[in-house]
Amino acid sequence: MILEGKRLVITGVITKDSIAWHVASRALSEGASVVLTSFGRARRMTERAAARLSGEIDVLELDVNKPSDLDALTSSLRDRWGGVDGVLHAIAFAPEDALGGRFMTTPAESAAAAFQTSAFSFKALAAAVEPLMETGGSMVGLDFDATVAWPIYDWMGVAKAALESVSRYLARDLGPRGIRVNLVSAGPLGTVAARGIPGFEQLATLWREQAPLGWNVEDPAPVADTICFLLSDYARAISGEIVHVDGGFHAVGAPAQG
Repeated sequence: MILEGKRLVITGVITKDSIAWHVASRALSEGASVVLTSFGRARRMTERAAARLSGEIDVLELDVNKPSDLDALTSSLRDRWGGVDGVLHAIAFAPEDALGGRFMTTPAESAAAAFQTSAFSFKALAAAVEPLMETGGSMVGLDFDATVAWPIYDWMGVAKAALESVSRYLARDLGPRGIRVNLVSAGPLGTVAARGIPGFEQLATLWREQAPLGWNVEDPAPVADTICFLLSDYARAISGEIVHVDGGFHAVGAPAQG
């Protein structure tokens, strides 16, 4: 029960296939109290997914690009719990014209939208929960290795590179308050969002062929377990880190082409 008594905010649950759903499920089994967030048309889907978790799990309104929603989140969590111990940032978005091999033709506004929702939002969410972490806490974000240029990932890859930088600055600024900030760089998983990326299967094939430990795109459990570890006190001296949960793929890379 490594999360006994922890109060956790989990973003990014859309369906039961979402990585964040599996994090919430594992966190509940480890003793945590959990709330989910969602907004707009996706909220009903999130509520259906929440109903498949143990206990009655509330879904709070949160569009991370709306300052009013972030203010309301702070107030709601303060009234509910008085404080927060951990947060999962599982939020990413890029317009269709920013993905799928259209890097050179993507307009600036689409690249900016990818940055705001996928990277700047980590800072925005941190600012909303920081006042509630009076005794410290943990923030974890979902990453996809941004050290190289991937096929078809395009401006989402750029946004993930920005997310990695944002996490380091958050670790710097929040560390004195005892708040840890880390990322989990996961291998490709068959979530609804991932399968919507043109060429997803191309990335999945790379992992299946190259990861030293092998990789199952249908099994989010190793990623969820690592996130729960980072949210726990067992990771109390870890901050500013990117933990790769990818079957070891990042250590060997893809085979040379040609």
